[in-house]
Formats: sequence, structure tokens, C-alpha cells
Amino acid sequence: MMTTILNKQCQQAGILPYFFDERGLKISPKTEVKKRLLKAFENNFSQHSLLPTVKIFRQKTPHFFPLNTPNQREHIQGKWQLWLENQTEPLQGKIKRNAIPLPQNLPLGYHQLQLTVGKQQWQCVLIIAPERCYQPIELLEHKKLWGTFLQLYTLKSATNWGIGDFGDLKQFIRSLEPYQADFLGLNPIHALFPANPESASPYSPSSRRWLNIAYIDIGSLVEFQQSQTAQAWFNSAEIQQKLTALRATDWINYAEVIPLKLTGLRFAFQQVDKENPAFIKFLQKSGESLQVQATFDALHAHLSQHFSEQWGWDFWAKAYQDFNSPAVQQFRQQHQQDILFYSWLQFIADQQLAECDALCQRQAMPIGLYRDLAVGVTGNGAETWNNKTLFCLNASVGAPPDVLGPQGQNWGLTPFNPHILQQQAYRPFIELVRSNMQHCGALRLDHIMSLLRLWWIPKGDSAVNGAYIRYPVDDLIAILALESQRHQCTIIGEDLGTVPKEIVSKLRNAGILSYKIFYFEFDQQGQSRDLQQYPYQAMTTLSTHDLPTINGYWRGYDFELGKQFGVYPNPKILSILQQDRVRAKRKILDRLQQAGIDIEQGIDETLDSPVNKTFNHQLQRYVAKVSSALFGLQPEDWLDMTEPVNIPGTSTQYPNWRRKLTKNIDAIFADREIQALLIGVKQQRLG
Repeated sequence: MMTTILNKQCQQAGILPYFFDERGLKISPKTEVKKRLLKAFENNFSQHSLLPTVKIFRQKTPHFFPLNTPNQREHIQGKWQLWLENQTEPLQGKIKRNAIPLPQNLPLGYHQLQLTVGKQQWQCVLIIAPERCYQPIELLEHKKLWGTFLQLYTLKSATNWGIGDFGDLKQFIRSLEPYQADFLGLNPIHALFPANPESASPYSPSSRRWLNIAYIDIGSLVEFQQSQTAQAWFNSAEIQQKLTALRATDWINYAEVIPLKLTGLRFAFQQVDKENPAFIKFLQKSGESLQVQATFDALHAHLSQHFSEQWGWDFWAKAYQDFNSPAVQQFRQQHQQDILFYSWLQFIADQQLAECDALCQRQAMPIGLYRDLAVGVTGNGAETWNNKTLFCLNASVGAPPDVLGPQGQNWGLTPFNPHILQQQAYRPFIELVRSNMQHCGALRLDHIMSLLRLWWIPKGDSAVNGAYIRYPVDDLIAILALESQRHQCTIIGEDLGTVPKEIVSKLRNAGILSYKIFYFEFDQQGQSRDLQQYPYQAMTTLSTHDLPTINGYWRGYDFELGKQFGVYPNPKILSILQQDRVRAKRKILDRLQQAGIDIEQGIDETLDSPVNKTFNHQLQRYVAKVSSALFGLQPEDWLDMTEPVNIPGTSTQYPNWRRKLTKNIDAIFADREIQALLIGVKQQRLG
């Protein structure tokens, strides 16, 4: 009896009873894990109403809308009114056979439905969504586009302050113009923690709705240029010496860079016209969301000056742990200028990102910038601070155990509660994707399987003790399609790893591009996949921020690092992976030889094989022939770099998210071998 009740509760909550791992084995979560995850929901998943809070229909499909009548024999009498988006006069009618006979061919958008039965009323957001996401004309014409993606913070230049910024991004975009690149992808540029500079992972943000102010190009600010105080400080021997040292390092020193940039920005802010109409409009348009973010950053900075270990709101005094608390509102009254300062930083970051996007458009890039949306947020940042009911704070997100990671992965991110998300009519998700579709032509969704299911782990537990939680995938894809069409923003889904079959067709039918890594693509015969057999509706690349560079892959440097930092505690698994790498390299070499590529003597499939820039570029030019719509390179591989930017499974063992590129932007594009590579890649995509 107890088991039956538990299973029913799990079904209501959306805790999946089993899943199939990468070997095809059926895995079921432990009973104790299911009980702990049920507690994380806080029993807020059961609601009954004649109308749901939100209902989604696809355009050009019948809009049959039955009421949620508990008694099927009961005959409901009442009327309905429907306010179309941006219209004041409602459509109206009566309930028929316990259903609302909605008009056909309703326009795309977000509409408000009201049901009246006697003296009771119910409200519902009615969303009419398109069948597919937006794709530019070039993709509809089956053209093959190419571009690069970079970790913005890794850029070196003679003018930045020790970290790549939007000024560097402009320079990089201009430098790409002779090669007619079609897009330039960025790492997530979400807001992090300015008061805690060492929290550097772009995939563990404080908020995904706002920007990382570390990317502001201070030198280009008129307010900074015109401030005598700022210029005297900036040109002092001490600051110039410090900037020179920060620029020269191979690894970003966040603890020095962020406070230095904030000091420079404070000087600039003293010159700001607080009545600037563009700034006022930005404040009004951004509403409470910006106030939450700016207050969080100002309060975090204030508390960190007076107390140690103020990492996030769950470390703060209880009085400050909610945005709406009296203590926080008092802080807002007493520190209005500090809050305005952090609001202005978001304004400037938004402006500079927009300028980068506009530059891409002037260069006639079909896509231009594409942004990256992290799968979640940290549990103690700004996004959770003001809407705690939306998040399950007693759970974190990760991945189940597999051959590569027998202990699974715990990413330390806090998940949306799918039931509260629906009760809030998906408004947080809508606002999230809208904000990330600003100033770009494409959006990459990290771990897009999260639209269908997410691996939840009880807070503080090992990733082994988790379970998959179901999400309303059809509704979320429909919203993505609507916002994608409205923003003319192509959607790329990072679908690596174990991908459930049920989501593959949903993504394909919705016009969402898949994500293919050359290293992982083999055909049914076990051979390196023929480049012409890749799906067109995809983006293909050789590596990512979570994988070794081409150089590192070819000589097994990732295994050396993994062994050094305890990523591969089992020697047998490490040996199997190394043998798999040797076999994979042999198959890649076979393909290169079949393509008539003359490989230098000595380069072979062994992990002792030398590798050089010539071979590296040969491989990139070869893969550029891939039949996928998009092909992406990364500057690390242009430069034949070895060190990875991130080692999954490590935190403090390796300096993740800190490694810079080995050359500055000018030197990269002055390199004749890199020039030849980019010209060759463009020719391959046109051919």
C-alpha cells in the first residue's frame, strides 16, 4: 500500500520511475531518493481548477479546449471572454458541452482568457505558437554557413584590463570581415557575482537574465574619458603597471581584475547624466527584474566589505535573505546611488553588446552573434533570491552515472520547479528566453534535454542518488518557437550525451538545430562518419569548452590532466578510454587519407604521436566540408593550443575558466597560417 501511494505521488510530481542509460540498461531510482525529492517539491504540485493557468495551442490546429470538470456528468454553464494580445475589446462566447469553443485561426501570441461560471471566475493565459523556430533564409535555401565561437574572457589585447571585453569582441568581429564568417558564438555572458570574483564559471551564473559586467569596455566610455579624476588614476604609474601585468598573464586573475574594473567604472559613473533619456527608458523597461539584480549586487558588495564569507544570499543574515524583506527595502532607501550604479552597469553592458551585434549586421553576417543559455543558476544568486517558490532549493541538477563518470555529475545548479513554472503561466521561462535573444541571431541552449527531463539530486547528496524529473517539453518548445520567430533568432540545442528518443523528433520537427562533435561521430560500421552523412539541421564542430583542444585530443593530454586531478579514479576505465581514443584516431586518419590529405610523417593514432599546427589546420579544413548547416571553429585550435579552458569534474583542482588565448587579437589575424586556414574554410563551405 505504501509503495502504491509513493508511486502515485511520484507520478504526480513528475519523478520518472526509470530511464535507460547509455548501455541501454533500465535504471530505477532508489526509494529513499524518491522520498527526498518529493520533499524538495514541498507538495505544491497538486492543483485543481476548471481552467489551467496556461494553455498552449499550435497555430493552424483545432483549438478544442475542454474544462477540467471533476464530475464528467456535471453540465457547466457559463461564458468566456478572450482578450487578444495588444487588443482591448474581447472576443466572447458561451461554454458548450463543458468546453470553450475557441475561434479558429487565432493570431500568434499571448492572450488572456477569462471564464465566468456564476459568481466564480478563472483566468488562463492562452498561447498560440508556431510549429517551428525561426531559421534565416540561408538555412531555408540549404546553404552551408561557418563561423567561430569563443570564450570572450580569453581574448587578449593591448587595451583590455586583463580579461576579454566587448571592445575586444568588436575588434575580433572586424578582423573576421575579410573571411566572410557567418556567425560568432559566445560563451554564456550571464551575470556572475562581482563581489565574489572567483566565482568565474559562465555556466554557474547568479542570474541568466542579466549580463556579466566584467565584459564592459571601460576605455570606450565617454564618461571615463572625460573624467579628470578617472584619467589621472588610470594614467598613474601604479595602475598602468598593474594593467600591463594583468594583460601579460596567461591566466585571468579575477581577484584583481574585477575590483580594478569596478573602481574604474565608479569613476565613470560620477560623470553619468542620471537623466539620460536612454538610461531612464532602460530602467523603466527593465522593471523589477533589474532592481532585483542591482540590489543583489549592491547588497552583496556591502555585506562583503563588512563580513567574511558572504558568498550568496544563503550566507547572509536572515533579514537580507529575501528581496521584499523590510531590511532589504531599508537598504534600498539608504543605498540608492549604489543600486543605480549597478543598474547603469547593466545598461552599459547591454549597449555595448548591442553595438557588437550591430557590427555583425553591418558586415552582413546571416546570423551574427549567437549566445549561449546555461541550463540553470546557482541557488544563492539573484535569480533565486526573489522567486524562491519557482526553484527547488533542496535539489541540484546534474547527470547520472555513466562509463565516463561512474559517480555521475553534480553541477551545483538549482532547478525550476516545473509545476510552479506552469502555475506562473511559464512567465519566468518566457522572460528568460526573451532576455537571451536580445542582440543576437541565434541562441544555443546548453543541455537542451532539460526541456524534457532533468537529473535532480537531493541537496548535499552524491549524483549517484538522483532521479529524472519530467518537464512540459511540448509547451516549452512551443514558447521557444514563438519567441524565436518574434526575435528572428535561430535555436541550437546542445544534445550531447544520452539523448532520449522521444525528444529527438520533437527538436527536429520544431526546426531546432542539433549539435554534433566530430570526435564523437561514427557510423554503424564504427567508422568515422562520412561528412556528407551528417544531418543538415545541425551545427558541427571539432571541440567545445568541455573537451580537449584538437592538440590535446590528439596526444591524449586530457587523460594526463584527468589522471592528475582525479577525474579517472579507476585505472581500468582510463585504459579503456585511452584504447578507444587510439581506435578513433585511426579511423579519423583513414578518412583523411581517403580524402587525399597528405599527412606529415610521424603523425599516427598513438597517444605518443606528435601533432603540429599544419596537421591541426588540415583537420579543420577537412571537417569544413561537413554537410551540416553550421560549422564552427574555435581560436584555440587555430593557434594549436593544448591547455583546455575547463576540465569537467574539477573545481579548485584546475583553474577552470581562466586560461587565455596564447596570442592577442592582432597577432592571431596577422598569422599567415591562420589567414590561409580561414580562407580555406570559407572556400570549403561555398564548395
